[in-house]
Amino acid sequence: MKRNSLSSFHVFLWLLFIAVILQAVESAKGKYAHMLFNELFEDYSNALRPVEDTDKVLNVTLQITLSQIKDMDERNQILSAYLWIRQSWYDAYLKWDKDKYDGLDSIRIPSNLVWRPDIVLYNKADDDFSEPVNTNVVLRYDGKITWDAPAITKSSCVVDVSYFPFDSQQCNLTFGSWTYNGNQVDIINSLDSGDLSDFVDDVEWEIHGMPAVKNVITYGCCSEPYPDVTFTLILKRKSSFYIFNLLLPCILISFLAPLGFYLPADSGEKVSLGVTVLLALTVFQLMVAEIMPPSENIPLIGKYYIATMTMITASTALTIIIMNLHHCGSEAKPVPQWARVIILDYMSKIFFVYDVGENCTSPKREKEEECKLEGDDKCQRRHKEVRNHLSNRNDDCDLKEKLNGNLSKSYGVHGENVRETVNCCSCYKMLIKNIEYIANCVRDHKANRAKGIEWKKVAKVMDRFFMWIFFIMVFFMSVLVIGKAA
Repeated sequence: MKRNSLSSFHVFLWLLFIAVILQAVESAKGKYAHMLFNELFEDYSNALRPVEDTDKVLNVTLQITLSQIKDMDERNQILSAYLWIRQSWYDAYLKWDKDKYDGLDSIRIPSNLVWRPDIVLYNKADDDFSEPVNTNVVLRYDGKITWDAPAITKSSCVVDVSYFPFDSQQCNLTFGSWTYNGNQVDIINSLDSGDLSDFVDDVEWEIHGMPAVKNVITYGCCSEPYPDVTFTLILKRKSSFYIFNLLLPCILISFLAPLGFYLPADSGEKVSLGVTVLLALTVFQLMVAEIMPPSENIPLIGKYYIATMTMITASTALTIIIMNLHHCGSEAKPVPQWARVIILDYMSKIFFVYDVGENCTSPKREKEEECKLEGDDKCQRRHKEVRNHLSNRNDDCDLKEKLNGNLSKSYGVHGENVRETVNCCSCYKMLIKNIEYIANCVRDHKANRAKGIEWKKVAKVMDRFFMWIFFIMVFFMSVLVIGKAA
């Protein structure tokens, strides 16, 4: 037990000794750091380019790390991104011998104490022109300065919304010196592309790359070349949100439009259904218009909305015309012969349209119609028998009247019987006239009713025809939109 306690005590003393030595070393390094700082910045100026020869080019290495996409404003065409900007260069006046300062090889000082390149974002779209974040720089003994500064940039981005919501965008971030030309400050790419290792996944956009390209441009104002580095951010939109909130409701609503032709004409809801669907699509169209920029390129979903709204407008207009055909009454002209052959004979069989009130699944109704037709034939036969009987009675009356007239002329007797016979015959004549008038009225009523039934059948056939036409149109438009997405 005593040996264990003694060994633990020795370990404790040894650790305490090491901690004291390290603290002394750190305090010594802090002392040398203050000494180094005072000597370096005694006669230093951060206003001039830190080169020993003014004709020498100062190389600045640039590296961009994309951390997060904060917002993509399609309407104003502005990309907001959170970047880490690393710049490194060599300062000829900030060098020291690290052995002279107890091996001190680097120090961290405020960035406003040293000269910094005026590299800015050329396509900046922010109203705030404030200075970069005043973070510390790392200064090495060989004069290399590394400056890491975070920045929230707002850059202009030409947005192409032709295939929205299945679109891809390419946004450029162009960095270059604002006042120094290529003969004074040259920009070198640290990597062939932007660093995406620390990127935070975005809910709306996928990153497919960030290649970097160096450009040397000679502007019209100056003869010297001006280099810049352009990082192209390749974005792919995640379309699931827009499919479930904008595209899918439109497809479902558009399939309701052809069903307006299937509604019975007497329901009174055919036109109101088309108008309701048109208003619903107008609301979605306004939602898309608020997101998109006012450009000549109409987005894919906008084209689909316009095509669907045009189709629904045409279907509503056709519904109104077919309603007029359905309500043609006795005053209308008969169905033309060509319409009778094409529509009533052929198209009605193709689209399985039967007479008004008739159904292919109810043979009982057919039997009832046959019984009605048989009843009508019986009534007509009975009416003919009555007419023949009355006509025979009328002929008998005429014959009797002639015979009685001859007898009265010959013999002068039976005068009262003759007058009674004449009165009876005149009553039969009036009765025949009234029956013939009623029969003509019934015949005319049936003819007018048959004419209206034919026009209703024509309207029903046209309803079925346009219903299938518009169903096919909606289906193919939906397939085209999905095909564009693929």
